[in-house]
Amino acid sequence: MRSDAVKCGMQQAPHRSLFNALGLTKEEMDKPLIGIVSSYNEIVPGHMNLDKLVEAVKLGVAMAGGTPRMFPAIAVCDGIAMGHVGMKYSLVTRDLIADSTECMAMAHQFDALVMIPNCDKNVPGLLMAAARLNIPTVFVSGGPMLAGHVKGERRSLSSMFEAVGSYAAGSMTEEDVLEFENKACPTCGSCSGMYTANSMNCLTEAIGMGLQGNGTIPAVYSERIKLAKHAGMKVMELLEKNIRPRDIMTKEAFMNALTVDMALGCSTNTMLHLPAIAHEAGVELDMDIANEISAKTPNLCHLAPAGYTYMEQLNEAGGVYAVMNELSKKNLLNLDLITATGKTVGENIKNVYNKDPEVIRPIENPYSQTGGIAVLKGNLAPDSGVVKRSAVVPEMMVHEGPARVFDCEEDAIEAIKSGKIVAGDVVVIRYEGPKGGPGMREMLNPTSAIAGMGLGSCVALITDGRFSGASRGASIGHISPEAAVGGPIALVEEGDIISIDIPNNKLNVLVSEEELAKRKAAWTPREPKVTNGYLARYAKMVTSGNRGAVLEVK
Repeated sequence: MRSDAVKCGMQQAPHRSLFNALGLTKEEMDKPLIGIVSSYNEIVPGHMNLDKLVEAVKLGVAMAGGTPRMFPAIAVCDGIAMGHVGMKYSLVTRDLIADSTECMAMAHQFDALVMIPNCDKNVPGLLMAAARLNIPTVFVSGGPMLAGHVKGERRSLSSMFEAVGSYAAGSMTEEDVLEFENKACPTCGSCSGMYTANSMNCLTEAIGMGLQGNGTIPAVYSERIKLAKHAGMKVMELLEKNIRPRDIMTKEAFMNALTVDMALGCSTNTMLHLPAIAHEAGVELDMDIANEISAKTPNLCHLAPAGYTYMEQLNEAGGVYAVMNELSKKNLLNLDLITATGKTVGENIKNVYNKDPEVIRPIENPYSQTGGIAVLKGNLAPDSGVVKRSAVVPEMMVHEGPARVFDCEEDAIEAIKSGKIVAGDVVVIRYEGPKGGPGMREMLNPTSAIAGMGLGSCVALITDGRFSGASRGASIGHISPEAAVGGPIALVEEGDIISIDIPNNKLNVLVSEEELAKRKAAWTPREPKVTNGYLARYAKMVTSGNRGAVLEVK
């Protein structure tokens, strides 16, 4: 066993002494040592229930003959971090989570791991760690929140942000907003739509690192406690069979995950996280492949914010496996890949069927013949710009309008709420990228303000920051190169005409190349506004392309 390095032999007598201090018996020390990575905390709604799952996983491990030992991982609530300096810290925690988990697992020589994450950066961070460590690992997430109910309709966190915009527009009273405030988020769990957390939990299942239901069983259901027990038992089977994360997370598995991503209509943040996870697994993902996969993958689900169905309904309809079963009807998935169940993808989905064609469209009757995400390119985005196509209204799929330029999120929100943005405009928010922010903030507040002001079907927004999975409308983020390194978004001037063509994956500013070159020559770099401490160090890491950085700036 790997853990023999800390348990067996005369040289390890001091180590055994410390295990004795933990209260471990000789019988426990003779068994495989299984690390339980718990993201439990009391500040994130998606994590407040994870202590119960930890106990269930421990029971499963012990029943299957292992010795479980829990250690923690941090997690940020993106909703609470939204709209202030805290959002600069959110994305960078992904790499802190991966690094610290790697450190703990290596220092204590665990034989296998069960990861218990739930929210936006926590899930990809632990997947990155699993790929690096490459010891048998199973994931069991905390599960999604149940949808809220306001005035007879299901609601979620994105409804809450849009309610604030509606209040600013005068179409909601303070009492209306208070009702949303008290009802939109009624339970523990990751926010109830197909936002980043639920997207990544579903893709964990699709890629093969989680068991059936990992992405969809609601947090408050007892079925999730059963799932946690099974995860504890299953990791012992993977250990016995020596099935490791890199056996599961192959290039073909990432292609499966991208295909499911397109069918589900996941968050644009998956375009940040999947390449990072793949890199740790020794697989290089070029995001150009996303459009190739999207072109042949129908969009089968319109979960909030793209539509009015929620994670609990996807679960009842058959969950991720039912979506995968639909995709298999057109041979869009590799069914021969091994997964954390110990079985192949094909064996996993064989007897799981679509129970609700209103929630999961049949493959022959999709919402669209193309997938839920598009990667745009052009003179405004030479490397990439990402949009959640499934959440864009038809009239905004092709749009031209004058640029309204802002150098930070706060200035844009003030202009939107004060009525300075009008139908047809394209809001440009720059210097919010990995280096320019620093930290690449999410832009849920601006998109929610646009929607709340009734402009969601006639105003576009582009940024070198990123968009929350809760964003909807013609919101194009991840513009690369970013403004802080002189990307073309830094050269856009007030009133320039921006051309958006999502069906043809194009994003351009209608200015001559000569004029852009002239502006580039006159452009002056800005120093990022950083604080002391980790964020300042991060700004330097992202500039140098250090492994600890979220993105390498080109």
